[in-house]
Formats: sequence, structure tokens, C-alpha cells
Amino acid sequence: MTAYLADVRYGIRANLGQFTHQLVQVLFVGLTLGLFRTVVPALAESDFGVAKGSFMMLTAFVTAFGFVKGAMNFVAGRLSERIGRKKVLFLGWLVALPIPFMILHAPSWDWIVAATVLLGVNQGLAWSMTQTSKLDLTTADQRGLTIGLNEFAGYFGVALAGIATGYLATHVGAREGLMLFGSVVVLAAGLLTLVWVHDTLPWAQAEARQHAAGGTVGPKARYPRNIADTPDTWAVFTLMSWRDTRMASISQAGLVEKFVDALVWVFFPVYLYQRGLSLAGVGWVVGVYGFVWGLSQFLTGHWSDRVGRKKPIVAGMWLCSTGVALVLLGEGELWWSFAAAVMGFGMALLYPTLSAAVSDIAHPNWRGSAIGIYRFWRDTGYGVGALLLGLVASAFGRIEAGFWFTAVAMFVSGLVVLLACEETHPRLNPARS
Repeated sequence: MTAYLADVRYGIRANLGQFTHQLVQVLFVGLTLGLFRTVVPALAESDFGVAKGSFMMLTAFVTAFGFVKGAMNFVAGRLSERIGRKKVLFLGWLVALPIPFMILHAPSWDWIVAATVLLGVNQGLAWSMTQTSKLDLTTADQRGLTIGLNEFAGYFGVALAGIATGYLATHVGAREGLMLFGSVVVLAAGLLTLVWVHDTLPWAQAEARQHAAGGTVGPKARYPRNIADTPDTWAVFTLMSWRDTRMASISQAGLVEKFVDALVWVFFPVYLYQRGLSLAGVGWVVGVYGFVWGLSQFLTGHWSDRVGRKKPIVAGMWLCSTGVALVLLGEGELWWSFAAAVMGFGMALLYPTLSAAVSDIAHPNWRGSAIGIYRFWRDTGYGVGALLLGLVASAFGRIEAGFWFTAVAMFVSGLVVLLACEETHPRLNPARS
């Protein structure tokens, strides 16, 4: 490793081999998440014993996933600064090994919830590391593009898995199809991690040394001043959560935007299935959301490198709000696909841009921790969102109430970013000398 890092270089082109390996890894992470996105919620009543109208029971597996994944993002960020990115990534794949077999043999919904807990650990460790590793390798002007490519690959995988498992469930059986697909994905990902992935922590350490020596060029980022050069966990957590207005507004936006994804995961397939769409049809409509989200991030992440972070974030939050409301304002597969596309493009605008904004103003010494804590708040939004969706739907006795609640929450959260967050891109808002 020492010889390999004798001349550390930054940028996608300079590290294209490793960058590509990390993109393949996040594709596998998305495929693993996609196991649970179409077939499992749609068949919750018929195959896994969830009583009709049991909204809290239906949302339990996403609630568990969100809180576990959020916590593991927090752990992964700090752990990766101690033992390296590659080891944390491989741990994520080890944890995922039992998931397909738990789905195959699940006698009740409790087993699905337990499998989703393991999925949360896998996603917290593995997805965090693919993002952090690519940010280690690239330059400040490529962060939006980097995260856009990362999320493009991940959510393309989610959408692809949703469609593939819908067809597999139709032709070979729901449980058998999920087990077959999941086993191939997890084993392939773990093997590729061992064989081809390099640890990128030395790139981050070298960047920190450059900052300390005053060797950086170009506009200087507006790093928070009220934090030590090598802060402890609590210092970074409080900075991200409330002490820095910019980081706090970004973190709350990350948490609330996951309400949309929780809605699409839990209620959208059920809503469509109850209105007569086949499993394959549900897979395609939900897949439109994932495909538009994933494919558009290739462009929107790079666009934020040019126009800044704040405008795409606010626009994305409000566009998602509109798309969620549109679901209830029409009927038919074409209309629902259009609404899903609007939601997907809104997510593409905000999703990579929020992470890029954190990376803009997080010092290399604690960037891994900052990303982990942002992702903690963001993915805790799965748990908070699913819990609130279940409560709102139960209170009103209708699944549609969850859609209206999500639309309002997204609008208000976008307003918070508009009022409380300044532009974070160093070129557009550099630190004063």
C-alpha cells in the first residue's frame, strides 16, 4: 500500500479504477436494498400475515430499518477513521449474508422485521463507505458529480432489483425469487470487495496534511470555526445537529426527505396493489421513481458543482412535495408513473446535493464522521417517517393521509433550508482570508 500511495493524486480520472470499483459496490448495495422494495410490502397481508389495515405493523419493518441504518451510519463514519474504509465495507457484506434465507423461511412478519434490521446494518456500513471512499479520491470541484454518480448507481440498483424481483416472484415464487436474487448479489459483492477494493483512508489523511501545511490551492471552504482540529465524536455530533446553522438545516432536510422514500417503500406499493395493479405493474411504477432518481443524479450532482447547493436542495424538496400530492390527484398506471417521475427528479435534485453540501464545509480530519452523522440523521428519517406515516394513517383510517402528511412536511423542510442555510460551495461562497 505504501508504494501504491507514493504519489497520491486526486480526481476521478486519476483514480478511475478504484472509483469504478466503488460504483460497482454501491450498485450491489442498491440491489440489496431493492429486495425489500416491491414484493415484501405488496404481499405483507397474503404471505406474511399482516392484517388488513394494520398500518403500524406494516410500517414496522421500515421503522426498524431506519433507526438501525441511521445508527450504523454514525458508527461507520467514526469506525472508518480508525480501521479504514475497506474493512467497514466488508463487514457490511458479512452482515447481509443471512438476509435472503430469513426471507425464504420467514414464518411471520417478525422475521421480515428482523431481516430488515440486518439490512439496516448492511446499508449503514456499506453505502456509507462507498460514498466516503469516493469523496476521499476526488477533488472539491467534483463532489457533486461524485455523489451524483454514487447515488445514481445505488438507486439504479434499487429500481432494477424492484423490477427483477417482481418478475421473479411471478415466475418462481416470492420467497424463492428473493432468496435467489439476494444470495447472488451479496456473495458477489463480498468477493469483489476482497479482491479489488483498496482502502481510501490514506487519501483523506494526505489531504488533511496538505491543509495543515497550507498546501491547498483555490477557494477556501467555510469550515466551522467552533470545533477542534481533531474533534471527539460528541463535538462533531453537536456541530452537525445544532451548533452550526448550515449543518443543522442540512441534517433536518436529510431527515425529512426520507419521509418520501419511506412512503414509496411502504405505502406506495400497497396503494397501487389495492387499486388493481399486478406485482409487475407495481414494480414498474415504483421503478420509475428509482430510475428517474438514479439516472438524473448523474446530471444534477454535477450541476450543483456549477450553480451551488442551496437552490437545487430547495427546488428538490418542493418538487418532491408536488409529486407526492400528484399521486392522489389522478388514476391509472401512466398517471402514477408520471407522479413517480416527478418525485424521482425532486429527489435527484436534493439528494446528492445535500451530501455534497456537508462535504463542502467538513474538514478532512473529520469529514468521515460528518458524513456519518449527516447520514445518521438522514436515514433515521426512514424510521421517523415510517412511524409518523403509520400514526397518521391509523388516526385517519386511510392510507392517503400519509401522502398528504409527507407532501406538507417536504414543503416546510425546504422552507427551513431556504431561510437558514447559506451557500456552501467554496467557489461561490469562499472563506474570507
